Amino acid sequence: MRFSSNVKLFVLLLIVGIFLLLGYVHYSFFNERLNGVWCEASNRDIPVDEDQRNTRYVHYSFFNERLNWVWCEASNRDIPVDEDQRNTRLLYKQPSVLVGRTDVMAVTPWLAPIVWQGTFDPDLVDIIYKSMNLTIATTVFAVGKYVRFLRDFLETAEKYFLVDFNVRYYVFTDRPDNVPSVTMSQGRHLSVIQVPGSNRWQEISARRMEIIQTAIERQISREADYIFCLDVDSKFHARWGAESLGRLVAVIHPELYNQPRDRFSYERRPASTAYIPMDEGDYYYAGAVFGGFVEDVYTLTKVCRKQLEKDARNSIEAAWQEESHLNRYLLYNKPSKLLSPEYLWQDFHGKTKEIKVIRFSGIIKNYAEIRPNV
Repeated sequence: MRFSSNVKLFVLLLIVGIFLLLGYVHYSFFNERLNGVWCEASNRDIPVDEDQRNTRYVHYSFFNERLNWVWCEASNRDIPVDEDQRNTRLLYKQPSVLVGRTDVMAVTPWLAPIVWQGTFDPDLVDIIYKSMNLTIATTVFAVGKYVRFLRDFLETAEKYFLVDFNVRYYVFTDRPDNVPSVTMSQGRHLSVIQVPGSNRWQEISARRMEIIQTAIERQISREADYIFCLDVDSKFHARWGAESLGRLVAVIHPELYNQPRDRFSYERRPASTAYIPMDEGDYYYAGAVFGGFVEDVYTLTKVCRKQLEKDARNSIEAAWQEESHLNRYLLYNKPSKLLSPEYLWQDFHGKTKEIKVIRFSGIIKNYAEIRPNV
């Protein structure tokens, strides 16, 4: 059968159109991937907003199908695990699905782990994460007289905090000349960033979110994979390891972990952007410890900063400044991992039966003496 030239032209155009359509679909899919982050657990892309796309994103899958490799989203490729790590046998007690701690909850209703002593193997967890060659940023504010707590914080951190991991401390202070010289282990560094002081401790507290957001934009996003934001008037007492790492991490407040939600110190005034109604709330999170992937903490600090600024324009100050806004954010943006009060105890409290070890705690101090106002 012979075809006319018009039919041949039509068929040719149809074939070209099909190829163009397939090319467009492929480009759209590729472009869409650039705006998302691949989630191994759900086997799909998770959208990333504009602010997150503009920060450095490194995501390491916990277990890759290729057991000798770790997937790095930033370079879109597998990174080989060190030869010695591949050849090292990991000998540890067989885990059980039937035996474990029964005195505390170890998982939230949204299936995020709650980390307690006895719910993880510390050596196994550290080995897994050490193979990824991670860097963890750690921010701390030493403003005004609070600079006196910095030496104990840093010296105990060097002894207990993510030992043998790469850690970069970022100290925000209005007294850079008073920052103590502390010997750092290999792979650990300290940067001093000068910030203004204030006559009101509430203002210093409220500005933390803005300062951390800015530091992530200018520096931290290029230098770290994870970040923890910690209070300086605290010290470490025992191992704090890779079990604390997660996408978005919060610590349960040591005074309110066993209280009903109507006893939580949420901001209860509807006029504030930190408002949480009496019949809502999961846990009360302490502002002294939060962290996660750098880009997730960046989003948290940016949202909280905007809410704090909106409240300020309306002459409202939330009950507990940035902590109130942190709780509001985490109520509607669930953390992927919760740290038990072991990771933020208070020295004036004795141990309770649930607390098997105190890893990090706020020290006893005279607020009237160290704060510019009470």
